[in-house]
Amino acid sequence: MSGPEIFVIIIVALLLFGADKLPEIAKSLAKGMREFKKATDDIKQEFETSTRDIRNDINDVSSSIRKDVTNISDNITKDVNEATDNLKKDVNGVSDSIKKDVNEVTDEYKYDYTD
Repeated sequence: MSGPEIFVIIIVALLLFGADKLPEIAKSLAKGMREFKKATDDIKQEFETSTRDIRNDINDVSSSIRKDVTNISDNITKDVNEATDNLKKDVNGVSDSIKKDVNEVTDEYKYDYTD
């Protein structure tokens, strides 16, 4: 509300209730505002208290899920690395065997044509 609106409300209240009743009304209004603020603060506190357990449970579940996902990811990474190492060993073994066979054939070919 702006200044002129508040001024109009005060004038109307003065006309309706008179100057002698205005302090009582203001006191009652202030008391009502304090009680309303106290009630809203109590509601906020009750809400925080009642949801604290739920938030803690959610944090626990989230932490547990995060831990499980990390463990699964680590296991998958380990398995992939082991499979990759085994595959490299097998490929190197086959490659070495092929090189050996090629060298033997080359050596035999050289002996056949050089003799």
